[in-house]
Order: sequence, then C-alpha cells, then structure tokens
Amino acid sequence: MEPASPQAEAKHLAPSSRFTVRALFNLVGQLFPRSDRLEAAVTTVRFDAPPEAVWRGMLFYEEVPRRPLLFLRLFLPRPLRTSGEKTIVGSIIRCEYDGGSLVKRITRADAPHRVEFDVLEQRLGVEGCVSMGHGSYDIAGVDGGSDVVLTTNYRGHLRPRWLLRPLERYLAHAVHRHILAGMREVLAAAPKSLPALADPICADVAQPPH
Repeated sequence: MEPASPQAEAKHLAPSSRFTVRALFNLVGQLFPRSDRLEAAVTTVRFDAPPEAVWRGMLFYEEVPRRPLLFLRLFLPRPLRTSGEKTIVGSIIRCEYDGGSLVKRITRADAPHRVEFDVLEQRLGVEGCVSMGHGSYDIAGVDGGSDVVLTTNYRGHLRPRWLLRPLERYLAHAVHRHILAGMREVLAAAPKSLPALADPICADVAQPPH
C-alpha cells in the first residue's frame, strides 16, 4: 500500500455532516489547489528516564489515555482506538476516530531509539486543510535521562500560507505536547521513579517540494 497522491486525496474531501470549526476549515480548503510543499513541526522534551523506559511508554496520538484539550477537539475528530504494533517494521497501524480514520505503516523501528512511519490513508475531515505525510519519534539517552523528539511532516493547503502556517504549526505542537503528556502518565504509572517532563522545545522546518 502506497501513500495516497494529492489527486487521490482530493476524492475524499467530503466535509463533515455536522457544522464544526473543522468542517468549515475543510470546506474553505477545498477552494485551493493541493500543495506539494512538505513542512515539518518538531518538538523536543527531556525525560528523566532511560531510553528503554521511554520506548516502552511510547504512544501515538490515538493511544493517549487523557482527553485532548478543547483546541485539539475543535480541529481534529476524537480518537477512539488503534490496532497494530508500532515497533515492527512493515506493521500497519489502523486508527479509528469519531467519524474518521487514519492508516499508518511503520517504516523504521530501531529500539529503543527511533520509530518512523508513513501515513497511507487519511480520512479525518481535514483533507481540504492538511495532508499528513510521515512522522518519527527519536529517543536519545543524555545525562541519565532521554531527549525525546517528535516530528510531524505535512502539506498545508489553506491560503494565504503566511497567515495559516502558524496555526497549523501551533496545532502540530499541541498534538505533540498531548502525546508527550500521555507518555509521562504512562511512565509515572510504571513501577519506577516519576520522570520529569521539561518544557517542550518547538521547531518548525520547511522542506522543499517532493
């Protein structure tokens, strides 16, 4: 199964049947051509836990036990469940949402340091706004703890880009912070000392079109 092309994605640009902020943005986004420019949002956090422990507590957005903040619920459907093994190369991860779905494929899994994945299918009701590309988790041991780096690559379609890009990146970093907070809860529940979660360091990278 290969990542969907911009033309294939366009076939699934159906707005939600309910009037929501997400549906409104998605409807507006359909007025613009699909973008090929790949951009990235990067968030880094320091955990007071070794890479092996962080690896065991690694979560995808759909696995976080806590409810997403209101800001995330405005722009993304509610995650329900996920299936698949995220630490095995080639594994297909199927994520179900309230009114949507996402399918990922693990492309790299180097325990306990790195996981990469591609988004193969995206049906979240935001396809007119943004197309998810690929992402990664990097875990590096440092000073008795670990630096965890979450990266999300995406293509933003809304115009004007100078105005909408900051909102997209803020949303991506909010997703990262939600994931990292969930990982902290998982690690805290483990029979070990409570890992400290430092303030996240956020970075944004614009990459040339593919």
